[in-house]
Amino acid sequence: MSVLSQPHFHDEAKAYAFLESVVWAGGVVCPHCGVVGGRVYDLSGVRGSKSVKNPEGAIRHGLKKCGECRKQFTVKVGTVFEHARMPLHKMLQAVHLIVSSKKGISAHQLHRVLEVQYKSAWFLAHRIREAMRSGDLAVPFGANGGAVEVDETYIGIKKDAPHMRGGWGHKHTVLALVDRESGQSRWFHIDSAKFSNIQPIVLENISREARLMTDEARVYKPVGKQFAEHGTTLHGGHVYVDPTDRTIHTNTVEGAFSIFKRGMKGVYQHCAEHHLHRYVAEFEFRYNTRQANGIDDRGRAREALRGISGKRLT
Repeated sequence: MSVLSQPHFHDEAKAYAFLESVVWAGGVVCPHCGVVGGRVYDLSGVRGSKSVKNPEGAIRHGLKKCGECRKQFTVKVGTVFEHARMPLHKMLQAVHLIVSSKKGISAHQLHRVLEVQYKSAWFLAHRIREAMRSGDLAVPFGANGGAVEVDETYIGIKKDAPHMRGGWGHKHTVLALVDRESGQSRWFHIDSAKFSNIQPIVLENISREARLMTDEARVYKPVGKQFAEHGTTLHGGHVYVDPTDRTIHTNTVEGAFSIFKRGMKGVYQHCAEHHLHRYVAEFEFRYNTRQANGIDDRGRAREALRGISGKRLT
């Protein structure tokens, strides 16, 4: 037996039942009229249009009818899985494979494991990354006076950017904030590491009572004055932990970046700029739901599925 031996990974009816238990944990929600816990009827045995592959028509699993607006729906309507032509049980397998792979899993690997076309696997992976993207209101980090680390990293090469032997102007910039107390992080794809791009994000996401931890980059000096404390380490001088105060460092966020870079370079290898925000969301999600925060692979998969609603991709 293995994790992927669970019934909802192989049986379509049980896959719908499993997804309903996650998405509709508080009661069935009609995606058409928005009624929660209203009159809903199960339509069992209904078949779709006839085809060469299914002369009698494929069974429409999980089909329901709202007693308020009289419209039919399934749990996939209004989610990233809506109108997906792939069986739901295979999509659930893909969710588990992506969330349980520390550095990600390529679309080519998904296409081979799930035995689907590469384009289908690529689009499915982006659907799942969109589900991982958090849409919650941001509660400021460090509200209790805790330490919050901020740093930026550079990945890939911008389209049509002239190659430079030094500097980072030709690369994509990713900014990350890590709250040491909660173990949570927030990642942002920004145009460049300029003060005008970094300051609004830092001020909006970090409480003024927090201890701000950064490296010696000059861009953080003006904004650091607005917090209770601003600790810096001189990375240029090969100092990574302050010798007088061992709590002053950015090693936590650097560790998060190391996983991100290994995944982007070793697994995905290339990422277009207009897709980078979804890859960033994928690594942020896995970091925030890692084992150190008390969430295992199954729990992480459930967390990802809770984010599928209201994010349909076309």
